[in-house]
Amino acid sequence: MSQRIKGKRILNTQKHGKAEMEKIVLVLVLGCCFCVAENNDKGGQNSGSTSSGDICCFTTIAQTVGSLGEKVANMADKITLLETRLQNTDREVLELRSLIGGTPRVAFSAALRDSGSGNIGPFTTSTPLKYKKIFSNYGDCYNPSTGVFTATVNGVYFFRFSMFNNLSPTPSSVVSLKKNDQLLTSVWDTSGTDGNDMGSNAVVIQLKVGDNVYVELAENRLVYDDGMNYNTFSGFLLFPV
Repeated sequence: MSQRIKGKRILNTQKHGKAEMEKIVLVLVLGCCFCVAENNDKGGQNSGSTSSGDICCFTTIAQTVGSLGEKVANMADKITLLETRLQNTDREVLELRSLIGGTPRVAFSAALRDSGSGNIGPFTTSTPLKYKKIFSNYGDCYNPSTGVFTATVNGVYFFRFSMFNNLSPTPSSVVSLKKNDQLLTSVWDTSGTDGNDMGSNAVVIQLKVGDNVYVELAENRLVYDDGMNYNTFSGFLLFPV
């Protein structure tokens, strides 16, 4: 946007300079016409004075051109000064934008269930969990239909997820945070006789536009959730790179 504004400003300055030059040319033409007309009038009365009249006419034109030349030079200096000021202003605008509002806003947080209660899983293959209850989704980078966050800005991001194990006598819960197909970190509970266990994990990673991040439930595993929203998946952009 700032580049377009800058271009318009410089174009307007150039148009103004062109208009002034056209005025100067018009003055010169009118001056010549006036002198020619004056000499023609005098020529009808006294042809012998034509030469001195021409000299007078061209002397006047030369003086006018000299004066206008100084004005043109001063105008060029002013245009250069204005262009420099515009460049400095554009640079200051970019700096202010980076300080107060230039950073893209990307953040989301979601829970596993939007209604009901019970186990989710098991599945015969590892499956991304779909966190359907949206708390926030700035930038619309998280898709609740797939459970996948897709980066739209190159940058460094923070992600966190939590897991609540199943309520059966033997826990069997394994979930992992993945970037594309790369395993990042996991939380699991697959042994013991106690129930109602939960855990969480988090990472700070760099993403490029198009990278996907999601929480995956391991094959033949399950998690439990209800209206208390034990299982969550959240993330946000720390800063662009």
